Amino acid sequence: MKGEIKIEGARENNLKNINVSIPWHKFTVITGLSGSGKSSLALDTLYAEGLRRYIECLSTYARQFLERVDRPDMDDISGLPPAVAIESRNSVRNSRSTVGTTTEIYDYLRLLYSKIGETYCPNCDIEVKLRSPEDIVHELLENYHDKRAVLTFPIEDMNPTPKGLLSKGFTRILLNGETKDLEGLDEFPNGSQVVIDRIVIKKSSFSRIVDSLEVGFSDSKYINVHILEDKALRYSKDLECTSCHTRFDEPVPLLFSFNSPQGACPQCNGFGNILKLDPDLVIPNPDKTLAQGAVEPLTKPSHQFRMRKLLESAEEYGVDVHKPFSKLPKKSKDLVFQGMGSFKGIDGFFKYLERKSYKMHVRVFLSKYRSAIGCDLCGGSRLKKEALWVKIGGKNISQISDLSIDKLKNFFDKLRITDYESQIADEILKQINSRVSFLVKVGLEYLTLSRLSKTLSGGEAQRVNLACQLGSTLTDTLYIMDEPSIGLHQRDLSRLISLIKELRNRDNTVVVVEHDFDMIGSADHIVELGPMAGERGGYIVYQGSVKNFFKNGNDSLTKKYILEKEGISVPSKRRKGSGKSLTVVGARENNLKNITMPFPLKTFICVTGVSGSGKSSLVHDVLYSGIARKFHSDIERVGKYDEIKGMDNISDVIMLDQNPIGKTSRSNPVTYIKVYDLIRKVLAETYQAKSKGLTLSHFSFNVSGGRCEVCEGEGRQKIEMHFLADVYVICEECNGKRFKKEVLDVKYKNKNIIDILALTVDQAINFFFEVPQLGRKLKILQDVGLGYIRLGQPAPTLSGGEAQRIKIARELGRRGGNDILYILDEPTVGLHAADVKKLLDVINKLVLSGHTVIVIEHNMDVIKSADHVIDLGPEGGDKGGHLVVQGTPEEVAECKKSHTGKYLKKALGL
Repeated sequence: MKGEIKIEGARENNLKNINVSIPWHKFTVITGLSGSGKSSLALDTLYAEGLRRYIECLSTYARQFLERVDRPDMDDISGLPPAVAIESRNSVRNSRSTVGTTTEIYDYLRLLYSKIGETYCPNCDIEVKLRSPEDIVHELLENYHDKRAVLTFPIEDMNPTPKGLLSKGFTRILLNGETKDLEGLDEFPNGSQVVIDRIVIKKSSFSRIVDSLEVGFSDSKYINVHILEDKALRYSKDLECTSCHTRFDEPVPLLFSFNSPQGACPQCNGFGNILKLDPDLVIPNPDKTLAQGAVEPLTKPSHQFRMRKLLESAEEYGVDVHKPFSKLPKKSKDLVFQGMGSFKGIDGFFKYLERKSYKMHVRVFLSKYRSAIGCDLCGGSRLKKEALWVKIGGKNISQISDLSIDKLKNFFDKLRITDYESQIADEILKQINSRVSFLVKVGLEYLTLSRLSKTLSGGEAQRVNLACQLGSTLTDTLYIMDEPSIGLHQRDLSRLISLIKELRNRDNTVVVVEHDFDMIGSADHIVELGPMAGERGGYIVYQGSVKNFFKNGNDSLTKKYILEKEGISVPSKRRKGSGKSLTVVGARENNLKNITMPFPLKTFICVTGVSGSGKSSLVHDVLYSGIARKFHSDIERVGKYDEIKGMDNISDVIMLDQNPIGKTSRSNPVTYIKVYDLIRKVLAETYQAKSKGLTLSHFSFNVSGGRCEVCEGEGRQKIEMHFLADVYVICEECNGKRFKKEVLDVKYKNKNIIDILALTVDQAINFFFEVPQLGRKLKILQDVGLGYIRLGQPAPTLSGGEAQRIKIARELGRRGGNDILYILDEPTVGLHAADVKKLLDVINKLVLSGHTVIVIEHNMDVIKSADHVIDLGPEGGDKGGHLVVQGTPEEVAECKKSHTGKYLKKALGL
């Protein structure tokens, strides 16, 4: 079916009244410079309108709120199918959500284990089966053929009288190995058993034995088969161990759910860990002495008297208070924690606080010194022990969940089950295998099903959601993806492109916001926005087929970079650094294989490797956290390593990540880089402000005085939607202008505070040319490629890449400070090649200022521009965590074992 989505007069954000056509059932890439309007078109227009139309189809209750939801700023849109957005952010914060539950693989596993799982007795380690009478006869024929046997059941199960048994057709009892007639008995002797039948075990007796067993099980839970001159066998109609006779419940799906009371570990409630006092948080810097405040919680003013007790008791018990805590003998350390003299110990101190935990400030204080410690009851499996007794292929459901996805696929490929089990589980196994295959195809074979969803990167979360959509088999749907190549090594990109095409081939329309050249070249249709960013963007540069894109005479910056008419050149020389280094010794966090890694200081270092190779574990969990613990004691957790040498060679460590610069609309770029104070000062010094008695605080929307008190300076009010997401509407009091009228009347060069905050950085530099100090700080934002953003743009609306570059700008604007270690995790996310060029200029400025920059990156233009490259791998997950090669980009490119080297060689033109 042919057709297209037609958007007319799109004006959302910086879009310039554009008309766009997107063909149905095709793979379309929307590209352009950062800030050119790509997300405004794809998410704020296409997806937002698709969501509105979905709400229109809901109940009357939901539709009543529709008029309060802002419609995308456009004239019309037609041909719009149901829309699904797969964004490059991870919004999961729930500790119960895992990769397994998100993809529904774990739900199918629970069903599989309840259907064909084999229960094993924890005492005897033998399989416990539910045996039908036929199963019992087959077992007897196999082991006791031609043997004589007596079938009985315990009298206690029925509590009958001899006459009652006679009336049911039973005529004998078994006592001490001999049969006796019931006739004439008034009561049963102790130890008597009712005889069901006396038989010879052979094939011709099959039906008779089955009938006898069925008769026995109708009156009793147990049947004893006495093999004459051998032994007695006990069979149960319930699930029971034949050796120790322990009874088990039949497994049901909820038994394997850690989100259900029926299956969750009773100690950790299904979380797999328990919050306990963490000695590493209590003593964050063990190089300090007790006298210097090694016990961090006792350094707080309110606990100074306990610190005095500690020091007095330590001297009394011979504990050296002037010796680094790390060098104290174990006995002394134990005294500090367990108590000595009048000091009740750190453990006693926290037990005292726990009794006061009904107070909010005490709970907050306690949380700073607690960490999630693995639950000792369930061993981190999150499940009751009964669930772990059920196995398939020799593994319980927790062991299966801890396998990497590639090993999980291999497990199910090799799994052998009976024909009967296959009839029951065939469809379940198909669903599991298809979803596992999709995870492998999107390059996530190194993940495990037990991995918490909240620990995934934005790119990983997006690809997990993509795998879910591939498993859903939807058709005639509009899929919108925001940079699906994030966090993906060049090696795995072709697999991702194949999956997107597979989604398209199911008669879906796929729209991808992307900068990657391979992704652009693989599309059916291209929409490029630009020509520049911000106010100079939002126009259509090109829309049409890929073939015509390269033939067309359009002035496309993207095309110039693809055809290498523009590009990022290889540095003429590599910096050697200061000769000093930071060295991580024995890194073992996650999949790191006890590696020792030097980082040369005052250089630009790039850490590379395929997804899951251990880059973040090394740089973030070990290097950053280990050093930050020294400079910033509030670091919660440090990865496993032996030591970090050379920390005295740096003055600080700063993580420039892509987390938001603020959580509310009151936070914006100028408040973050400390420029807003200068803007308020300019306005407060005008004649109008002075005549009204207005000060700097009146131009702040964070404090009372000049702000609108109805919306508290937000400019909008929240309306709770009950079962739907909350909706924000414009404040009726200030009409979204956030300030009182007398404040808005104050103008500088005919612009009030709201007009100024609406300026782009580029516009503001010209506007404030008479205020050099303000202009210099804004120029830094322009230098990092953010000239297009508005001064007052709310922090939540900034992309991760924009937030990261604002953080870089603040660091560039710092006065003083040398030998700082800066760490950036994939700073090219959301950046066009032209923006990457600007980013590299900024990184080099930091290095030339005497700092060290470590970047985790997959982008070949960044890697080839580094002074030193560290490549981890060779694969992801268990097969990763090794050092593959390190050295200059040229040296890495020559390493045949390196996947990065293969693509780097091409980027360097070698």
